[in-house]
Amino acid sequence: MSENTVTTSSSSPALFDKSNYIWMLLGVVVIALGMFLMAGGRSENPAEFKPEEVYSTTRITIAPILIFIGLAIECYAIFKKSK
Repeated sequence: MSENTVTTSSSSPALFDKSNYIWMLLGVVVIALGMFLMAGGRSENPAEFKPEEVYSTTRITIAPILIFIGLAIECYAIFKKSK
């Protein structure tokens, strides 16, 4: 019988560089900011509906754009070549 051994190299290159992680962190911060803006505040009376708060430009337009920008930054960070 022959033994099958698996050898691993401890000198394998890192998957991402430091700059990739910085870009990933920036993307997460932008996504979190978009989510925070989309959440908004809360009403004093939960039984009362205020369409100007729910359908504000910040919640409907700016927050989703920030989330998409954050996702684009994440894609850039993943596909960016390490030096």
